[in-house]
Amino acid sequence: MTDDMTGHNSDAAVGGIAADRLRSIIERVERLEEERKALSGDIKDIFSEAKSAGFDVKVIKQIIRLRKQEPAEAEEQETLLDIYRRALGM
Repeated sequence: MTDDMTGHNSDAAVGGIAADRLRSIIERVERLEEERKALSGDIKDIFSEAKSAGFDVKVIKQIIRLRKQEPAEAEEQETLLDIYRRALGM
């Protein structure tokens, strides 16, 4: 086995780095980034649809954040929000 600078040898190691493994990792991340970009576009389209239907997108995003939280954490934040509002006379 010899070091192959082009990475054609599946055991190619350049400078102590397994080139094929590195290439595989980079290509997987690149694929996932492309998928994330496509998903972000899809989400943006859904928010546009919601806005067109008369929904408030900011409120929808708040609801989504709340649904990700544990119930106790959401309740604690609601309580603090209420306390802060009252402190400010709101």
